[in-house]
Amino acid sequence: MSESPTNPTHVHDPQYAAKVRPEDMDWDARYRSADQVWSGHVNGSLATEVIDRQPSLAFDVGCGEGADAIWLAENGWTVTALDVAPTAIERGRAEATRRGLHIEWLAADLLANPVQREFDLVSLQYLSFPIARTVELTRVLTSVLAPGGLLLVVGHAPPADPSAIPFDPADWVQPGDVIAALPTGFDVELHEVRPRPGDHHLHAGSPHVEDVVVRIVRR
Repeated sequence: MSESPTNPTHVHDPQYAAKVRPEDMDWDARYRSADQVWSGHVNGSLATEVIDRQPSLAFDVGCGEGADAIWLAENGWTVTALDVAPTAIERGRAEATRRGLHIEWLAADLLANPVQREFDLVSLQYLSFPIARTVELTRVLTSVLAPGGLLLVVGHAPPADPSAIPFDPADWVQPGDVIAALPTGFDVELHEVRPRPGDHHLHAGSPHVEDVVVRIVRR
């Protein structure tokens, strides 16, 4: 396992402008506010981590408008994609249909409506869950991971300029929190900070240039 990076979770740095808290978020309203919220490109850390894995059953948690789910399906995975925002799900479904891909799309709250089956890959990219629900989230994520399966959790590393982001990371679940809440029977293969792959986020002016990447496997 790689050396764990410093985890800012639970430390409320006064430099962070805590403008957006989990309880303030209306995710469907966010998607309805624009014709397209995300770039449509696969998240680079997901592609890096799974490109050489044997395709099987994948669960894309918090799939947004579906770019990751579509990429997985195009690379041979059988995909279930879930998001709390119905508008995002409809956009993902429409694009998948346009490309002739079969993906199971679920507009649901993961914690209120856990999926009752197991997957060989569970992907959670750029977590958007309140810190108070860390244990519950981790329990649900690990419960749907098949023996020998991979849970891939990717988050944003804190930017050099805290004022560049409109939220306090301590309010939200971070990859290191998932590690801390793991039950027995799961091993951390990787926990590292590295440059965020690709450049589409730079074109959009994102301050997030590094990812925190965590690989967890079920024994």
